[in-house]
Amino acid sequence: MLYKHYYGYVMGICLRYTNNRDEAAEILNDGFLKVFQKIDQYEPGKAFRAWLRRVVVNTAIDHYRRNRKHANQTELKEARQEEHAANPLDQLSAEEILKLVQQLPDIYRLAFNLYEIEGYSHEEISEQLQIPVGTSKSNLSRAKKRLRELLTEKFGTIRYEQV
Repeated sequence: MLYKHYYGYVMGICLRYTNNRDEAAEILNDGFLKVFQKIDQYEPGKAFRAWLRRVVVNTAIDHYRRNRKHANQTELKEARQEEHAANPLDQLSAEEILKLVQQLPDIYRLAFNLYEIEGYSHEEISEQLQIPVGTSKSNLSRAKKRLRELLTEKFGTIRYEQV
């Protein structure tokens, strides 16, 4: 019942950390396995959803560490330069944003999700991923730059100061 009840919530978290649904499902299943194995570590009286999210995010990080050797960098492409009157960012759906984030290289996607979505500090990210704090900051900056490039490829020139 626990799996069924929280499946959608956990899948949403997993999709932010992966390139595709199959990989997300793998993390989801590994995460629930850890939840069932460590349910005795949950402290009654505290928010179960927050504890579950922490277990799943840590599982996604573990997944990244295991598969780090398979990570590949994407090529940066020249962006088209076009002017648009309206800001197309306002028209992006959550699914479109997720697809853009999934196009980021693994390490950039992790830094972006952990900092911007989960609210971790660079020090916490550094500790979790076993990288220097400066690398965490650099990866976040590169993730944002790559997202801007992807948006520019999709929509042309956009005023990013609003982002």
